[in-house]
Amino acid sequence: MATLYIVATPIGNLEDITLRALRILREVSLIASEDTRTTFRLLKRHKITTPLTSYFEHNKQSKLEYLLGKLAGGDIALVSEAGMPAISDPGYELVVAAKREGFNVVPIPGPSAFISALAVSGLPTDACHYLGFLPRKTSDRRRLLETVAHEMVTLAAYEAPHRLIVALRDIMDILGNRRVAVCRELTKLHEEVFCGTVGEAIAHFGLPRGEFTLIIDGFTSPASSNSVTEVTAQLLELKKNGVTAKEALELIAKGNGISRRDLYREWLKLK
Repeated sequence: MATLYIVATPIGNLEDITLRALRILREVSLIASEDTRTTFRLLKRHKITTPLTSYFEHNKQSKLEYLLGKLAGGDIALVSEAGMPAISDPGYELVVAAKREGFNVVPIPGPSAFISALAVSGLPTDACHYLGFLPRKTSDRRRLLETVAHEMVTLAAYEAPHRLIVALRDIMDILGNRRVAVCRELTKLHEEVFCGTVGEAIAHFGLPRGEFTLIIDGFTSPASSNSVTEVTAQLLELKKNGVTAKEALELIAKGNGISRRDLYREWLKLK
């Protein structure tokens, strides 16, 4: 029975590919690629001449039968533009179909942007909730963040440069001013790993460029750093001094990482 190999490829630096991956790419009869131009450059560098076919988001359904037919005649490899196929990249449907038809599906592990970012983030790595790409629409993004607001594990997500700042502002608003690692262009020439609070990250990335991976600290109960009584007292004092709700929430959220949403609930309780 033929095998579908799920092959991880570099996320930037072309040296980040395993010897096993190169061997498999040489030996299979066909490589299904999310971006044939990117894959061609990789193959050319390593003098690999295996035929390529496209397999990307907009043809992944129509290409299923074709690829299953090719599997019937020999092994094939699936690669994404960068990183591990089927992880926030095309591949899931092909894996399911290949398994259903009785073909072997074998992973060839390698680079992964969010795993790499998590490892260098300085945030807890014992457990992680991977969110994939954050939703493009503000309402959808905020709704997703609300569902994970009280998860105590580290969060990981991808974001595009033109949405980075609005996404960080949503994170500040819903999750609070938590510790984050904002990783840009991992393994590439302009690689950067910024570690700090969400507010500091917003100030740092004035003109975001490149591909971003966000690692966000998990929820910490306010009682562990600032008791509810202390927070309420701070809010009450600010209110007595004529500070608006918006200003008070921003001041206290920056100080202890409590989300504005939770703080606003306490504000509304004040007499």
